[in-house]
Order: sequence, then structure tokens, then C-alpha cells
Amino acid sequence: MKTQNMNRDWIATARTLSQALPYLQRYTGATVVIKFGGNAMGSDEDMASFARDIVLMRHVGVNPVVVHGGGPMINAMLDKLKIESEFVNGKRVTDAATVEVVEMVLSGRVNKRIVQAINAEGGKAVGLSGKDAGLVTCDQTNPDLGFVGTPSEVNATILNDLAAAETIPVIAPLGAGRNGETFNINGDTMAGAIAAALKADRLLLLTDVEGVKGADGEVLTELTPSQIREMTASGVIAGGMIPKTETALNAIEGGVRAVVILDGRAPNACLLELYTDHGAGSLIRA
Repeated sequence: MKTQNMNRDWIATARTLSQALPYLQRYTGATVVIKFGGNAMGSDEDMASFARDIVLMRHVGVNPVVVHGGGPMINAMLDKLKIESEFVNGKRVTDAATVEVVEMVLSGRVNKRIVQAINAEGGKAVGLSGKDAGLVTCDQTNPDLGFVGTPSEVNATILNDLAAAETIPVIAPLGAGRNGETFNINGDTMAGAIAAALKADRLLLLTDVEGVKGADGEVLTELTPSQIREMTASGVIAGGMIPKTETALNAIEGGVRAVVILDGRAPNACLLELYTDHGAGSLIRA
């Protein structure tokens, strides 16, 4: 007869599962859009960990929708192909040659890597871009920036159909123009537009910082839109955090219940946010 002693790690694991029950019940049937940034993808181990979290969410009744970026991978391929970029006010101009590389990297290598990782963990994922099934129609953001688009229409029917089939969409941030052009879309902007179209319960913006920081440098765990606007006006929110908080505000105005900006490099960041008392990162809601 085999015997074993109960150790503290096992007991702690059981307690964590028990404490997660109200949150498991809370999010059953909920739609959660996750923006997975290129900087958060990291190693194969990091990718596998993220994929396990997404599969677990699906198995406990959440409808996850993954929108990904891939800026570092695009930069590496442009360098490899010796395609030089022009910048206007610090923003890359996406010309015809560049947008071909962007589509190749995002819809090809990056998208399929995420799909493969989710499927390897027992999920059922399918890769898309905004060009598939008329998912996202774009208008040109600024003629000076070339083929950079802003979502103007999102057809969420295909995403609802995939959710009904318990399939996880993994979406590359590309869209179609009204005249058949291909537009590159900022990943956060894409995720916000999709979350608003789905009236998602949560939009999780995974990034490479811990969250929104106050004037004292400490991460603020909960914020309202009015506080975001005040902090932006006063310069407390600055730099790369501005587009993320703008995405959050637009998503909430579009019907998303809450947005969380959190560190995607932290282990199990999505699970910590959804299924624990303390959450992770900065929660923004009206």
C-alpha cells in the first residue's frame, strides 16, 4: 500500500482552486478579448504558458479572443530584407513594400505560432486577420503614414460563430480597405475595436509594463475614465501608455465592461486577473 503526506504546496493549490470558484462562476459565458503583444511573446516556454492559460479559460466556459501584435518580428524581417523605413513624427510609414512584409509576418509566422501553441495545449484555435470574412474594414489613418488603417466597421458574426463552436480565434491586426487595400492596424486599436463589437466583458491589454502608474510611480489597481483623462492632461500618463489608455477609453465607450492593462511577461497574468482576489495590473471601468 502506497502512502503519502499532504504537503503545503498541495494544500495551497487546493485552496486556490476553491477560492477561484466565485470567479469561475462569474466569467462562465463571458467574452474576454486578450491583446498579446510582440514584446510579451518571449520564449517558447512563455508562449506555451500563455497558450495553457487561454485553453484553461476556454475549458471553464470563457470565450477568449486573442488579438496579437508582432512589432519586433516585423522590424527583424525588414532589417533582414534590407527594407529601409521612413518615419513621420516618430511613426513608421507603411509603404507598399512594407505592408507586404507586415502581412507576411503577422498573418504568417506570428499568427500560426500562436495558433500552434494553443492547439498543442489541447485547445482548438484558428488563425484569422481582419481581411478574413470581412471581419474588419478600415479607413486610412493618415495619408502621410501610407497603409496604416483605423477600423471603421467590425463584422463580429464570424467570431460569434467560432465561440458557439468552442473555437478560439487568433487575429492578426490587418484590415481591408474599401478599395481592396491591405492596411496595417495598431494591435491595441484592433483589440479595442473587436472588444467593442463583441461587447466583451473584459479587454486585457498585455504589455511589457506592470500597469498604469501614478505620480508616485506606484501601479494604480483601479481607475475611472475621468481619472485617466485627468492624469493624461497633467502628464502623469505619458509616452507609450497614452495609446493604451486611449484604447481603453474607446473600448469602454463602445460597450466593453472593463479594460485591464497588465504585464504580459508575468506568469499566468490572465488567470491572476480573472480568477484571484487581487487581480493584476490596472483595471479601468466606468
